[in-house]
Amino acid sequence: MRSMWKGAISFGLVMIPIKLYAATEQKDIAFRQVHREDGGRIRFRRVCSIDGEEVPYEDVAKGYELPTGEMVVLTDEDLAELPLPTTRSIEVLHFLPAEQLDPILLNRSYFVEPEAAGARAYVLLRDSLDRSGKVALALVALRQRESLATLRTRDGLLVLETLLWPDEVRVPDFAFLDDDIEVRSQELKMAASLIESMTVDFDPDEYHDHYREALQELVNAKVEGREVVQPEIPGEPAEPTSLADALKASLAAAREAPRQAAGEVTTEVSGSRRAIGGTKGAAARGGGGRSTGTRGSRAKAGEAGAGAADGGGTKSGGTGRGRARTDTSKPAKTTAEGAPAKRPAKGGSAATSRTRRRAS
Repeated sequence: MRSMWKGAISFGLVMIPIKLYAATEQKDIAFRQVHREDGGRIRFRRVCSIDGEEVPYEDVAKGYELPTGEMVVLTDEDLAELPLPTTRSIEVLHFLPAEQLDPILLNRSYFVEPEAAGARAYVLLRDSLDRSGKVALALVALRQRESLATLRTRDGLLVLETLLWPDEVRVPDFAFLDDDIEVRSQELKMAASLIESMTVDFDPDEYHDHYREALQELVNAKVEGREVVQPEIPGEPAEPTSLADALKASLAAAREAPRQAAGEVTTEVSGSRRAIGGTKGAAARGGGGRSTGTRGSRAKAGEAGAGAADGGGTKSGGTGRGRARTDTSKPAKTTAEGAPAKRPAKGGSAATSRTRRRAS
């Protein structure tokens, strides 16, 4: 990075030697004016309107044209005699809260680098500004033009931002400012909701100059001799019939966008859960032979208990089904040989009594 100005910051009685570097640059694709037929460059010559002769650059001076058409010629010597004390100095006038500065006044930004001799004083001013939350208002002359400027902190650096003079900001003169235009409270509420739903943290890296990228692609395609693929332009939506309809449609679209994004995330998460669940199920089926065998043994034991209950009879008034349920909850007593123990019948079983009654 190449410095474009060298001087000092005048901070009270403190002098901080520094260098300035242009902090921003315009990224654009530069074109030349050429002859359409053969591509030859179009050149412009400095020609005097009086004698028609071409004027060398060293003979070019500054002129101020009067309303009468007369020209006042100013030489470099004339300009050098003008008082310009801030030619090599950034003079801090005072400090102010940053929110008092109207952004319309901002002009150009410059990185401020300290010289080795002024590094300590530089850090002192930087840290003091950072803790105060204020900016310094200063005067500086760049390229023979004095400007108001501010000094603020950014990423461990001091940044100088030149300002426009107040009389360089145009006064707006629009007829609608004098009209009494009514806005409904419902429209204000919908507009506030729309603003709230579209409010996100600003990340400048998310935005790109798409036109410049497309223009660069066009130039590259011309150089390589290939066709340029133009992206499809989506059709324009139907225009709403009223301001309220436009607000409703905008609010619905703003609310739908996060839902769609959340739906995609939910689908992905749900799919992952299903996959994990399927893996667990497969593991259970593949590695659960012991559990399956245990369940099978218990089922067979239950069937054997039920069969034994049917064969061994039940209490009076009970059924074999009810006995089987009882035996599944409370295991039947068994004999030494392993067979279910039989209780002695008192007066015969209920089934024998019913058979005798039918026979009689």
